[in-house]
Amino acid sequence: MDNSIKISIIIPVYNVENYISQCLKSLLNQGVDEHTIEILVIDDGSKDNSIKIAKEFQKLHLCIKIYTQENGGVGSARNKGIDLANGEYIYFIDPDDYLVDNGLKIVLKHVQNINIDVVCFKSLSTREYNLNRFTEDIQLEDYHFDFQEGLIYIGKQGFKNEVWWYLIKREFLQRKKIKFIEGRWMEDAIFTANLFVNASAVYLVPITIHRHVVVPNSAMTNKEPEHYKKVIYDNANAAVEYDRLIKNLPNFEKYAEGIKRLNIRKQSFVFFLIIRIIRSKIAFYELYSILKKMETIDAYPISKSFLIDYKGLNYKILRIILNNKLLLYFMFKLFKLLNYSRIK
Repeated sequence: MDNSIKISIIIPVYNVENYISQCLKSLLNQGVDEHTIEILVIDDGSKDNSIKIAKEFQKLHLCIKIYTQENGGVGSARNKGIDLANGEYIYFIDPDDYLVDNGLKIVLKHVQNINIDVVCFKSLSTREYNLNRFTEDIQLEDYHFDFQEGLIYIGKQGFKNEVWWYLIKREFLQRKKIKFIEGRWMEDAIFTANLFVNASAVYLVPITIHRHVVVPNSAMTNKEPEHYKKVIYDNANAAVEYDRLIKNLPNFEKYAEGIKRLNIRKQSFVFFLIIRIIRSKIAFYELYSILKKMETIDAYPISKSFLIDYKGLNYKILRIILNNKLLLYFMFKLFKLLNYSRIK
């Protein structure tokens, strides 16, 4: 292991030739010595020019390392990156996203000499590729956030599913044996929940360094019937995984709010899978079967506490409709009728 490497950045790559250059350029512009960083490009069986482009960068920057595997999905590629990483911290970024200039330098400076398991910061969704500056005035000298246990942190702050919000201590991942599930969607949500329930020290640096680029035809917006159906069933699986996680947590009062946050997220998977099913070609009996299973893990009906994290009148109204199976059935049939009329 190279003890000089401060951070390992893991990029799972599959057919992203239009985006990877911007991502790599941003990672090379973080204001840190290239001897203290490694960029692990995990080629997940790309068939386009993604890796050819990455190799052009590699010729000029020894910190870029490229590894190839047969297509196994995002979870598999990230797990390979974890196994190969040498840095004190690990950061995961998708190849169609990027970081602001000097973002990691500022975050690392702020947490140096502190033993932190998970470092949190902020992300901004955009369609632009030129937002390389911070969205806030970065005066962090006087900022101090006491690090907290993960469950206490999410009880107070909430948390995001996506892994790109977090810088993670590699030793912590190894010690707790936390990895991504493979072959399923929602792998981020399950991974990050495991981070927080296991973390003894979580720290927040309140700056927005990540740019999530909303691109067409992404994995989560793909409407192909088989893919769409898989995402629906993987949402149901995520609810089951959360239930297992929650049942193994200590029932201490100090963790009550954090556990409530996890239960809200568990129910959110059901809320959004129902919405997806209504928009899909899946039959109502399949929805009914899924809901029966979700009832056994207290993920359905969707409780009022769901509205703590999902605010707005639309959520309030939809929660009422989705909890009433008769109303849900009529809504389901109405959408099918409207879709049929549109096709005609």
